[in-house]
Amino acid sequence: MPQTSIKISVVGAGFVGATIAYTLVLRGIASDIVLVDVNRDRAEGEAMDIAHGAPFAKVSAIRAGGYPDTAGSDLVIITAGTNQQPGETRLDLISRNAAIMRDAAGQIAQHSPDTILLVVANPVDVMSLVAREVTGFPAARVIGSGTVLDSSRFRYLLSLEFGGLDPRNIHGYILGEHGDSEFPAWSLVNVAGMGVDEAARVFGVTFDAACRDRIAVATRDAAYAIIQRKKATYYGIGLSATRIVEALVRDEHSIMSCSTYLTGQYGLEDVYLSLPVVLGQQGVERILTPDLPPDELALLEQSAALLKAAKQGLG
Repeated sequence: MPQTSIKISVVGAGFVGATIAYTLVLRGIASDIVLVDVNRDRAEGEAMDIAHGAPFAKVSAIRAGGYPDTAGSDLVIITAGTNQQPGETRLDLISRNAAIMRDAAGQIAQHSPDTILLVVANPVDVMSLVAREVTGFPAARVIGSGTVLDSSRFRYLLSLEFGGLDPRNIHGYILGEHGDSEFPAWSLVNVAGMGVDEAARVFGVTFDAACRDRIAVATRDAAYAIIQRKKATYYGIGLSATRIVEALVRDEHSIMSCSTYLTGQYGLEDVYLSLPVVLGQQGVERILTPDLPPDELALLEQSAALLKAAKQGLG
């Protein structure tokens, strides 16, 4: 993907898709952005609204279009799907969104057979597997947004515990499903080269089991809390999806907790879930498998089992 000309298509012009398109323009990542939606008027309105701010942003051409207009995309982001309603889990969306994903992925495979596909639609782990099956793309080129946002929420909440420490200086991952079975890998948390317990002693922070549980629950349930208040989440996922895109098109070799297809890692296979992966212009360049303690490994296995059962139920 040459840096001088990047074409990105966003399928789904709802709150999430439009926010991603807007953020892509602000970051100047793409030279050409195409918005596709079953509601053509909505896509056109969003494209017009963003385009009118062009004098204040880095140069990007943004327009509405149909699937033929996405031809030759370097990267396609699929956000299309029904929204999560208050009281619903992400897995509750599976039957409603699978048909939408199959249609969108099939169209993308036809018009951009060499593209990288970033799946954002929920439940993202199962939808990523569906997209891979439909497109026949190599697993490295079908990536789920996974727990990149969850990990960002986790780091933010940890920063509050550490007295408002810059969250960019706190590293840690949420692993497994992007959903109720996700879990924080406490063994991988790093603050200035220190593990979380050592950092707590240095900063004089009480960091006991109750504190860990509170942070884990707040991270897991963050989307529910937002949906209850404003009916949808879109700013956080807009920023996190754009960060994934940036790493891919700029060949950064950055490490993020994206949802990726497992082929035996930790003894797991034929399932998408989030682990730390290296992202570059070819997609997922490497899946990292750091040593996990038995309790975290058990949680990863439980998450994988839940996702496999959900996919089998879908058929």
